[in-house]
Amino acid sequence: MKIWNKNICLTSPISIMIIISLFLCVTVLANVWPKEVIIEEVKVDEEKPWIPTKEDIAYQDSMFSIIQNTQNDITDIKQDIVLILERLDYEDGTWDSIRYVKDGKIDKRRNQ
Repeated sequence: MKIWNKNICLTSPISIMIIISLFLCVTVLANVWPKEVIIEEVKVDEEKPWIPTKEDIAYQDSMFSIIQNTQNDITDIKQDIVLILERLDYEDGTWDSIRYVKDGKIDKRRNQ
């Protein structure tokens, strides 16, 4: 009994297609085949509450002060914008950044 047949050629198109299809099948099966999953359970004897250290408290305090300062700055900016917008629009339809009123505060300071 001969194992090797001289009529089989590994470079023939049919042989190459068989080799490629076998390779692809093995690759797909290797990727789809479930792997052994090891689940490690961590045993927690008792749940301990988080106790902040001095550094944690200092960090939280600094973050609170930064947030508070930012909120104050935003409030100041909003108030300034409202004042600018109120100065620009007048009831009679005119607008200006500073409205000159005869015998007003600006006129009195200017003509002292």
